[in-house]
Amino acid sequence: MTQYMFGWGWILWLGFIFLMFSSLGNWNYAYRAHRKVDGSSFKDALSILKERYATGELTRTQYLEMKSDIASD
Repeated sequence: MTQYMFGWGWILWLGFIFLMFSSLGNWNYAYRAHRKVDGSSFKDALSILKERYATGELTRTQYLEMKSDIASD
């Protein structure tokens, strides 16, 4: 057991820790990238506003007013 503590065994542990962190980072990056490409889980305010106008929930004046409010932000 002392051979792993004082010999070259610590390099194996550092490699294992590095591998775990890099795998976690890669998984996190891939998860965020796929959410952006999918598009169904994220909608911006303008696309929601366009949908509401298209379905008839909003009048033209309401739509234009809300659109200018969004653009000013």
